[in-house]
Amino acid sequence: MYVTLRKLLFKFPPEAVHYFAMNSLQVLCSLGLGGMLRSSFRPPQSASFNLGKLVFNNPVGLGAGFDKNARWLRELETLGFGFVEIGTVTPLPQAGNDKPRLFRLPEDGALINRMGFNNDGVEVVTARLRKWREKHPVQLKGDKAGLVIGGNIGKNKVTPNEDAWKDYEICFKELHPYVDYFVVNVSSPNTPGLRELQEKESLRRILMHLQMINNSKAHAKPILLKIAPDLTIGQIDDVIDLSMEIQLDGLVISNTTINRNGLQTPGDQLEKIGAGGLSGKPVRGRSTEIVEYVTRKTNGTVPVIASGGIFTAADAAEKLSAGAALVQVWTGFVYEGPSIVKKIMQGLVQLRKA
Repeated sequence: MYVTLRKLLFKFPPEAVHYFAMNSLQVLCSLGLGGMLRSSFRPPQSASFNLGKLVFNNPVGLGAGFDKNARWLRELETLGFGFVEIGTVTPLPQAGNDKPRLFRLPEDGALINRMGFNNDGVEVVTARLRKWREKHPVQLKGDKAGLVIGGNIGKNKVTPNEDAWKDYEICFKELHPYVDYFVVNVSSPNTPGLRELQEKESLRRILMHLQMINNSKAHAKPILLKIAPDLTIGQIDDVIDLSMEIQLDGLVISNTTINRNGLQTPGDQLEKIGAGGLSGKPVRGRSTEIVEYVTRKTNGTVPVIASGGIFTAADAAEKLSAGAALVQVWTGFVYEGPSIVKKIMQGLVQLRKA
């Protein structure tokens, strides 16, 4: 059914379809149809999954960038997601880059985006999360798993890199009471100069400052780092060394790539689209390679959330077999539709029985 609907939706601009689809789902839930939808999309029960002290009903989450502003948590929970990563959130609101800034590559099962951290700003996002938490408390150790919420944080475009740590601090402090874990995003290709913060000493300054704040709280929250698939082995080794040195709670592997090698989409079309981060099936192999490399180098001591090219249960199983604790979808959600969590979990259950 979704394949037919997708043909229609793909006739319209991607960003407009994104808001239309999620706002339509929001209306259905508001009309009292959430229970029926939940029954339709409920994934099969499985053993709980852990990331440190956090417990997840299932290992399939939604990556950052889909619900940037924490507007659709109820709706995404209805579709069966075990966790949702909101953001990237910045201290001040940002309009993002000029439109069009989201493009489909159907021949490759991919997307290109150059959104530019468009979001409502940390104050507005925090207010929405505060309302959510009135009914859905933050997880503490041993709590029964509900929808786990991650907060993906970044810096404003106008903030110079030498002051970036201040932006991460602002977002961290504001969101801390309302999210279950944090992801520090220094790997988006769509904010000029941001990826320079992936260098070891820049990362050390940001992460150790956040850990200092975190350790002063009554309940510390896991802090993870999201890295790009375009890092060299030497840069990945630096991330691993730093992660182990400061006892980082985990890594998200990986963000989008600026690499365009091997795509089926014609070169003139790619040239017309221009710059941006590529996600989806073309990133799958590289993402899995890095997950496997990090897991092997750390002997599994640095937990990994794997993201990149996950469309099916086989894709998810590949990431989990490579050492990931959890997986995230994004582009796969666009191409596979609202039943993606259910289908992945059904497939994983069958694979375990085989």
